[in-house]
Amino acid sequence: MARILDEPPILLSEVLQGDARLTPKWAHGGLKEDYMRGVTGHIAVGCYEGQHQISWRIENKLLDSRTNPKAFTLIPQGVDGHWNIAGPVVVSHVYLTQERLQACADEIAGGRRIELLPRVAFTDPAAAGLLEILSQEAERDSASSRLFAERAIDLLCLRLVQEHSSFGSLPAQDRKGGLAGWQVKRVTAFMDEFLNRHIGLDELAALVDLSRFHFCTAFRRSTGQTPHEWLTGQRMKRARELLARSRLSVTEVGFAVGYETPSAFAAAFRKRVGVTPSAFRRAL
Repeated sequence: MARILDEPPILLSEVLQGDARLTPKWAHGGLKEDYMRGVTGHIAVGCYEGQHQISWRIENKLLDSRTNPKAFTLIPQGVDGHWNIAGPVVVSHVYLTQERLQACADEIAGGRRIELLPRVAFTDPAAAGLLEILSQEAERDSASSRLFAERAIDLLCLRLVQEHSSFGSLPAQDRKGGLAGWQVKRVTAFMDEFLNRHIGLDELAALVDLSRFHFCTAFRRSTGQTPHEWLTGQRMKRARELLARSRLSVTEVGFAVGYETPSAFAAAFRKRVGVTPSAFRRAL
């Protein structure tokens, strides 16, 4: 992060429980298409002065908003992308390890690993308020201040788990690991609409704001199939319809349902249906 900022973070020398670190408030300039690599640990950012457009482009997903004191930004560990901030801002940071986050989450998440969601100037007065409190405590040097900061970090971690994580993003009835009904519908409808091209796991996971790992697990628990199995089933269903009702050649049918070569289509069709596409058509 220091590489892309004109004024790097002012990191407090003291390391708190679970290797958590704080900064006081400090000012840095804007950013323009600056690329930041994924970092080890999570970063929660409060913003106190400077109301500007801010955006974070993560692969094919764009998160954008406007900085304000009631909003905060969350950078999960390992997530990279390009940043834009239209002007100078006054901010503070809290650096959290996965271990510190998980220690706070275990009681409510039942021991499941928590995946934080990326946020950009996301309105959450509770999280923003905790970040400001921690920025103030970072400027004091006393045993009571450190103790207060530890408790405030615990509260921040719980807030992130409840409202800004793979656990908190699901309705209570669906937190046993599956997707909510609307999430299944959104993902499967997207598959149906774009069967004619490559569909990646990252693209599907982004539709419901989950990490790739959590999405795959949750989708399987909700549908009984992996995303790949579901997608292949839909492609074969469409292929059978086209072979039966259209004048497209077998090769054209393969292209129409997302296969780049006739051999790949034929192999997938035979594995799923039991015969080659040509044999299926001849038997009609």
